[in-house]
Amino acid sequence: MADPYLDDAARAKRLGKPVARFMGRWREAIRRRPWLNTAYKVIITVFGVLVVVIGLILVPLPGPGWLIVFLGLTILGTEFHWARRLLGWLRRVLARFWERWNTWRAARRARKAQA
Repeated sequence: MADPYLDDAARAKRLGKPVARFMGRWREAIRRRPWLNTAYKVIITVFGVLVVVIGLILVPLPGPGWLIVFLGLTILGTEFHWARRLLGWLRRVLARFWERWNTWRAARRARKAQA
């Protein structure tokens, strides 16, 4: 069975290039003005922390709590290296979890098929 998501990373990179170029030019224009750069960082920090806090509040409730936390970390990661590192670590942990989960389910299905 072929992996339907095999070329998703390449496609996302290709589609994201124009957006990345635009954002890079926009961010560079903001960096040239120190007062605007400071205001931008404060706004991004407040907005990112607010999204993370809302996501953490929504975690025990039904809905996309963890997705909102990841979104908040992505927002913070646009300006802070620690948030990018934390998000990368969380992605690796989540990928390992899903791999173990799928392995466990496949083993369970195989045991049921044998029984």
